[in-house]
Amino acid sequence: MASIAELGLDFAAGDAWSEIARIVSAWSADRGVEARDAIVIVPFAQHLPLARRAWGRAGVWMPRIETTQTLARSLGPEAPPQEAQLCFDVALDRLAARRLLRAQRWTEGWARSDPRGFDNAVAALVTTAHAVARAARAIAPEERPAYWNRARSLLAVPTGPGAAERTLARIALEWAAASAAPATDALFDLRPAAWIVVQAGGADPLARNLLASAPAGIPCLVVDTDPDPADPFAGVSGGSRISVAACIDFEDEAQRTAAQVLADLQAGAQPVALIAQDRLLTRRVRALLARRDVPVQDETGWKLSTTRAAASVAVLLGAARRDANSDDWLDWLKGCTWPGVAGASAALRRLEVALRRRAWGYPASVDANELDSEAARLWQFARELVERLRAVRMQSLDRWLAATAAALDACGTLDALRADDAGRQVLAALHLQDHGEAGVGGADAMSFEDFEAWVDGALEDGSYLPAVPLGAAVVVTPLERAMLRPFAAVVLAGADEKRLGAVGSPQPLLGDRVAEQLGIASVAQRRDAETLAFTQLLHAPKVSLLRRLDDRGEALAPSPLLERLQLARAREGLPEIDAAGDAGEERELAAAPVARPLPRAAALLPTRLSASACEALRACPYRFFALRLLDLREPDELDDEVEKRDYGSWLHAVLYRFHATRGEPRPGPDELDRLLCISRDVLHEMNLDAAAFLPFDATFARFAPRYIEWLHERDASGARWLDGERELIARPPEWAGIEMFGRLDRVDSVPGADGPVTQLVDYKTGSAEPLRTTLAREPQEDTQLPFYAALMAAQSDAGSSLRAIYLPLDERDAIKPVEHLEVEAGARRLVAGVGAELERIRAGAALPALGEGRACTYCAARGLCRRDQWPVEEAAA
Repeated sequence: MASIAELGLDFAAGDAWSEIARIVSAWSADRGVEARDAIVIVPFAQHLPLARRAWGRAGVWMPRIETTQTLARSLGPEAPPQEAQLCFDVALDRLAARRLLRAQRWTEGWARSDPRGFDNAVAALVTTAHAVARAARAIAPEERPAYWNRARSLLAVPTGPGAAERTLARIALEWAAASAAPATDALFDLRPAAWIVVQAGGADPLARNLLASAPAGIPCLVVDTDPDPADPFAGVSGGSRISVAACIDFEDEAQRTAAQVLADLQAGAQPVALIAQDRLLTRRVRALLARRDVPVQDETGWKLSTTRAAASVAVLLGAARRDANSDDWLDWLKGCTWPGVAGASAALRRLEVALRRRAWGYPASVDANELDSEAARLWQFARELVERLRAVRMQSLDRWLAATAAALDACGTLDALRADDAGRQVLAALHLQDHGEAGVGGADAMSFEDFEAWVDGALEDGSYLPAVPLGAAVVVTPLERAMLRPFAAVVLAGADEKRLGAVGSPQPLLGDRVAEQLGIASVAQRRDAETLAFTQLLHAPKVSLLRRLDDRGEALAPSPLLERLQLARAREGLPEIDAAGDAGEERELAAAPVARPLPRAAALLPTRLSASACEALRACPYRFFALRLLDLREPDELDDEVEKRDYGSWLHAVLYRFHATRGEPRPGPDELDRLLCISRDVLHEMNLDAAAFLPFDATFARFAPRYIEWLHERDASGARWLDGERELIARPPEWAGIEMFGRLDRVDSVPGADGPVTQLVDYKTGSAEPLRTTLAREPQEDTQLPFYAALMAAQSDAGSSLRAIYLPLDERDAIKPVEHLEVEAGARRLVAGVGAELERIRAGAALPALGEGRACTYCAARGLCRRDQWPVEEAAA
């Protein structure tokens, strides 16, 4: 066994890598080592260019500088894993773990009786197997059999508490022991002139074992750049400018972190290290920096599942689910190019309009015969594609992957993924590069639901690493990879008790004692390594630490590492760490209110107006302009929730069918049974979900008996149902060619003083109190009934006089109609008033936003008229 020399690094000497090169060169010269035949092992790949430049500047022979992984890859590829062996792909290994567990007699029925517990066991099995296999790979091949024997004795299965966990750990151990030999085994056969290891953040087990296994004639050196583990904070912060900022909450911390990075850049400190302690916070800071066009090199990446490329695969599988709705299909259809469908873009727009207009909430409710030819062709193509994808209920993973790749290819997504950086990483994570790889995941059959869950897991476990932009002045990196790098400034957000220096979670199936004996880092060892990495960070010229005081209502204390640093500085007589202020820029902005809009739209007048359009014109001319003339209404939703509008449509259809087929009055119970039977038939015909409709159905069941009782009283008074759901059109001369149109809920004949009178009935499902108040105090403010009365009066079959009522159906007590006593006069005033307003618009009059009363409270056009940004005096007026 070779003797191992250890030398420390003096950071005060200047550039760390230049000092390392000097130390190694001097040591090599003392021992007569040919530097060009020596191998220097550095901790991370990011250190390779730094070390090579340092040796180049020193003007001496350069040794071979590698990491253990780059050196192993240079010696040859790693043997591919055989079936059932660990492949270190988490998604694939979880499939293998499921097979392993299902093969155990004692787990029979576990997946069915406790699926969540079984999934947790699978995840723990994979985590433990990976940890054990990596620990074993760091050992010399000839020592590995003894390692496995020692591990088996440590994991002997006991009885009593913890037996299940120890059994799972033993399965993980045997699975790891059966894995293929790693490529790093070839390193133990190398015979360089010398082994030199640069150590940072604690000892690397593989590098240390390489030195320990070297023959006696090979000189070995460890350049230890870490402080004394017994007192890691001693003397490490004297030459740095360190500050700590206490932030209010998450957003304040993100804003101040981004501001600190920008301030360091403006001060000429480049590059700046942004330490990724909190993934969510880092993403927010990146977004803030992107607004200022700051190029960022991200070495941590983010979850593949959050990329647009991953979404393009997820929406395809979402559309293929049996319970997918039309919104799921639109999400998928809009993300594809559809190379096999001519005019796909225009066809997709028309298809969406048809889906929303006809309220086809589910693909099964779509009638292709009611679509135009191009939209129908696109719909048919997409439906056949989805049916092919889910045609087989159970098949192996590689067949599912092949079917998915074929579907992505048919809809034009596959080529887009291949042309995109994130897309290529998604294809690699899902093994979709070549339309599915034969043998991926084994031959076990899985359902579509299992396959979709596997895809979600693979995308969640994968990380997207973006390409490095040119001139990146900010480097996002984990804490351990920031060591020994020449950053001019370091910004570390998340310096609180939860994110920095906290006690980590132990291995899921191994206690700390067993893990440490197996060569797996225990909680204490991981905490010590984090401490060393943090102290390494303090050698940077400028270090800015930020922490939040509140985390979603939970008060946070500072990181224990920060408190240890404060105590170490106090012992050395150094001042307390500076409390940093907000580095953000303060700008004084002058008030810039928005003037009240005064659009003119003489050329945009429609050819016809409904009652709601007239109501909009009377309530606020600008609302009429935005929502009617510009047609800026939001598109209808296509979700599976039953809304009040669906209830209203259903109720109108039920009452119309009931009265249209009623004939002569019958006993109350018979009438009620028929009404309820019709309600169920209409519910089925409209494809409304019975469970989601239950609250509305309960409301209907409550008022239906009261409705039958009111109807019989009305029959006794001589009233008679004439028609319902009647569509009417009129062309009043005052409107100069513009039509009025509408649909009347119901038309009855009721007795009057001089004979039968035509009565218009408008059903209402909301509260009747506002209607009663309006018609009692200001009947001229009502629009709907006068509008329908004007429509009816213009028909050739209209009677000599008209009456009109609102019929509230959801009243808690008996049904009480609300009659408009001045409806005929109101109809004349409405036609004349709207006609005069239309003439003003034709003449070029403005359509101002009134900004008055209840009309503004729930107005959909409020964001357009900018009511809240008007000048104070104008808003008050």
